[in-house]
Amino acid sequence: MKIKHILLTIVIFLFVDASAEMVRYSGGDISMYPTYQKAGSQYKDQNGNNIDLLPYLHEIGMNAMRVRLFVNPDGYTYNNKGQKEDDSNVCQDLPYIIPLCKDIISNGFDLMLDFHYSDTWADPGKQYIPDAWKGLSDEVLADSIYNYTKNSLVTLKENGITPKFIQPGNEISYGMLWADSSDKAYYGQNNSKAWKRFGDFLDAAIRACREVCEEAQIVIHTERIAQVDVLKNFYSQMKSLNIDYDIIGLSYYPYFHGTMAKLDNALTVVEREFPDKPIMIVETGFPYEYEVQGTTEKVEYEYTLAGQDAYAHALVDTLLSHPNVNGLFWWWLEYNAYGAGLTGWYNAPLFNSKDGKATPALKTIASFSSGAGIEEIMDEGRIADPYWYDLQGRRHKTPDSPGIYFHNGEKFIVK
Repeated sequence: MKIKHILLTIVIFLFVDASAEMVRYSGGDISMYPTYQKAGSQYKDQNGNNIDLLPYLHEIGMNAMRVRLFVNPDGYTYNNKGQKEDDSNVCQDLPYIIPLCKDIISNGFDLMLDFHYSDTWADPGKQYIPDAWKGLSDEVLADSIYNYTKNSLVTLKENGITPKFIQPGNEISYGMLWADSSDKAYYGQNNSKAWKRFGDFLDAAIRACREVCEEAQIVIHTERIAQVDVLKNFYSQMKSLNIDYDIIGLSYYPYFHGTMAKLDNALTVVEREFPDKPIMIVETGFPYEYEVQGTTEKVEYEYTLAGQDAYAHALVDTLLSHPNVNGLFWWWLEYNAYGAGLTGWYNAPLFNSKDGKATPALKTIASFSSGAGIEEIMDEGRIADPYWYDLQGRRHKTPDSPGIYFHNGEKFIVK
C-alpha cells in the first residue's frame, strides 16, 4: 500500500509538470460585446440569474477571447454581386476595440487579435483591399500592411494591451487583399505569382507583429476542412514561402463543412503533415433553434438547445482526441438580443435571445480548456469512459506511443 501511494504521488507530480507545458484555450469571438452592452442586453446563467458576462465566462473556465479589427470600417458589407450593403456589425476600429480589449485582459483572459486587412468582412470569398489602399503597387501595399499592423499594435500596447495571439488575416485560404481575380492563391493552378504576392504581404504583417509583440504567437487562419488536399497544400505553401508563424488556425462550421468525421480526418492529416504546429479551432458555431442562412450541408444534430450541446460535446471530445489541438473559440458567442430591443435573428450564439440565458453548450465549450484533471482521470468511477489519457491530460482513442496512460481509473505503462 505504501509503495502504491508513493507511485501515485510521483505520477501526480509528473502530471502537474507535464500539464504546465500543455495549455488549452477555450473562449470565443466577442467583437460585438460593447454594442450589446450599450443596447442593454441582459445576460443570465442557465438558472436565470443575472451575470456580468466576462467575469462569468472566466469563472466557468474560459481563458481566451478573440476580437476582430478592420482598417476603416464604415458599416457596410458586400453581397454576392459585389454590391455594398449596410451592416452595423462592421464597426471594429481601434477606438472601438481598445476598451473591449482592456476589459478582456483585466478579467484574466488572453487576447487573440484578428486582423481583417479590409474595411469589411474578410473571408474566403471576400478579401477586398481597404479603400485607402486601392491602386497601390504591391510593394507599397506591403509597406502599408507593415505600417498599419505596427501602428495598431503600438497603439494597443500604449493602452496596456498586448495580444497573446495574432491573426494576420482572416480565413485567408485563397490569399488576401485582392486587386483582381488573378491575385487569388488557388490550389491546383499555376499561380506562383499570386502565392509570392500573398507571402510578401504575410511577411510584412508578421514582421510588424514580431517587432512590437515579440512573445505573441502568430496564427495563420484557413477554413478548408472539407477539402483536405487544399488544406494540406496551403500550409505546404506556407512552408515553401518560409512564413514565420506558430499556430494553424481553422474554422469549422458543420452546416458549411460537413460531419464531425470530416473534421476528425482533417485534423489527423494536419497533425501528420505539420507535427510541429499546434492547431486551434478559431471559429465554430451551431444553432440552438433554426437553420443558419446559407446552410449547404446536412447536419448530425438537432436545431435545439440540446442539439447545440450535443454538437459541443462531440466537438470537445473530437478535439481532445488530437494531441496537437490546443484551442477552441466559438464565433459570435456573445450575441444576445434579450433586453436590447434587437431582432434576435442570429441563432448560433451561446446565449438565448428569448430569455438571455446561457445555453447548455456554453459550459461544454468552456470545458475544453481544462480537459481531464488528475482527480477525474484517477476516478475509478470512469468505467464508462472509452478514452485513454496521457500525463498531459490529453485524450487518446488508444495508446499511440510509449508512456504512462490512465484508463478506467487505472494507470498503465506502455513501452
